[in-house]
Amino acid sequence: MDRAPAPTVRYTRAQALPDLLRRRIVIIDGAMGTMIQRHKLTEADYRGERFADHPRDLKGNNELLQFTRPDVLREIHAAYLAAGADIIETNTFGATSVAQEDYGLAEVAREMNVAAARLAREACDRFTSADKPRFVAGALGPTPRTASISPDVNDPGARNVDFDTLRAAYHEQASGLLEGGCDVFLVETIFDTLNAKAAIFALDELMEETGERLPVILSGTVTDASGRILSGQTVSAFWHSVRHAKPIAVGLNCALGAALMRPYLEELAKVAGDTWISCYPNAGLPNPMSETGFDETPDVTGGLMEDFARQGLLNIAGGCCGTTPEHIAEIAKRVSAYRPRGLHDPLFASLAEAA
Repeated sequence: MDRAPAPTVRYTRAQALPDLLRRRIVIIDGAMGTMIQRHKLTEADYRGERFADHPRDLKGNNELLQFTRPDVLREIHAAYLAAGADIIETNTFGATSVAQEDYGLAEVAREMNVAAARLAREACDRFTSADKPRFVAGALGPTPRTASISPDVNDPGARNVDFDTLRAAYHEQASGLLEGGCDVFLVETIFDTLNAKAAIFALDELMEETGERLPVILSGTVTDASGRILSGQTVSAFWHSVRHAKPIAVGLNCALGAALMRPYLEELAKVAGDTWISCYPNAGLPNPMSETGFDETPDVTGGLMEDFARQGLLNIAGGCCGTTPEHIAEIAKRVSAYRPRGLHDPLFASLAEAA
């Protein structure tokens, strides 16, 4: 039987990203949800005309805004780019069929990703200049279902999703992000390594099928002072479980502010010597009295991230929940005086240069 020829590998504009990471600390944007909340959108804003008669409540399904309020997302992307972000994330944290099932909208998941990536692509293209390229990170969130943990405390063996379902959902999502024009895939807020492996497997499949070779960033979430992600792994164990994906960067985001995240970032930077390190923490601890819902001002978060840069821990820096363009501008200003963390594995460094 004749075998179909392998697809020709096509390298993208993201070839510029490894070079930028070698030269300076790269800035990723801040929270999307925090910024959306500032607009005080109503149920009608989420529904628009297209979903006006949908039988379920839709307020809070931020991924619908690609269709119903793209003006809000354009404004948020532009604000982060104006603040100095080199990388902006697509508004697709919950844009998988698995997550959208909760709203009865699984069938529009792929379309959500295409639309979100196009919005981010347009924003980046407007801000890109010869000396400052901008990149779109196609965000793949963790889904509200986990392959490793039982949803029933009385039945430890119970599961509400399996690997193949997750793999298919992530493949669909990534395909939409690729079509929309993303430069890098970002598997973020990883609380279950098995979920992340399903995403990695799906990305490998997609890139083999299409011949497009995009960099991948992996970002785990340490949930508390135990120093473990929710499915039980330490930061070191997490890295060793996913390093086969050869990500361009690995890091931590969400759940903790920078001060509490420090020991876990130090641990990761120590064991992951052959890849770059990213960090985008929350703006401290939740504070319902604050405008952003978190207690750190831009100056405080910026100072903490500057200390990380001074210690040589950073290659990609930004913010998660509670951070705003003001936080990102302060982080960008503070870390600009410091050299990026270098790679420690000559083999990986040579591969990065060839990318």
